[in-house]
Amino acid sequence: MTAHRLAPLALSLLAAFATGAHADEVSVAVAANFTAPMQKIAAAFEKDSGHKAVLSFGATGKFYAQINNGAPFGILLAADDTTPAKLAQEGKGVAASRFTYAIGQLVLWSRQAGYVDDTGAVLKTGDYRHIAIANPKLAPYGLAAMETLQHLGLTDAVTPKIVQGENIGQTYQFAASGNAQLGFVALSQVMEDGKLREGSAWIVPSAMHEPIRQDAVLLNSAKDNAAATALMQYLKGDKARAIIQSYGYAF
Repeated sequence: MTAHRLAPLALSLLAAFATGAHADEVSVAVAANFTAPMQKIAAAFEKDSGHKAVLSFGATGKFYAQINNGAPFGILLAADDTTPAKLAQEGKGVAASRFTYAIGQLVLWSRQAGYVDDTGAVLKTGDYRHIAIANPKLAPYGLAAMETLQHLGLTDAVTPKIVQGENIGQTYQFAASGNAQLGFVALSQVMEDGKLREGSAWIVPSAMHEPIRQDAVLLNSAKDNAAATALMQYLKGDKARAIIQSYGYAF
């Protein structure tokens, strides 16, 4: 093979090597309610940047405990704003990196079409046996659900019917399986591309509970990780925000 023909091959191999050399990987702890949008964002991020985000989904409270015990996460995408702030205050997160990546919306949902009305009156009039709510001590969506019941004056009436999920993911499963006829879940779990995937739902007015501000924080272990820095920036970009909005979140 001539030198003339070798040159393009050498250049392409060099480019491939350079891309691989600069690509990095970051482990991301993701609040359960943000599972679907983050899977899409991570795929787009890898395609656009070459970096890879390795995702773990679960309860924010459990992630906090795991981070304190040395779990090798580089970023936390929390279901609240208090946990990232606490990690920053405790010296485990980069304070300047913290920002609100989404504001969650609470929804009362049933997998049965036509069961939930557009004012939530089913909470008073429905013949449901069980309603799924995430643990309000661990999950911000669970706390928002209890605040909503208090706002409506229904705490005493509804509490005996509550089945409690460890996190919002398990809570959704209780309602999706039919073990609970109703569930207070994240709108992102039942909406895609701006439409309800199935069943019936009432989007709870935001005035009925404290805002569900979901903050991201870069953890100290990844402050020099190129993938972590790039992902934090990517979450603020137009492509990520369009995905986030399509699942019913606000900013």
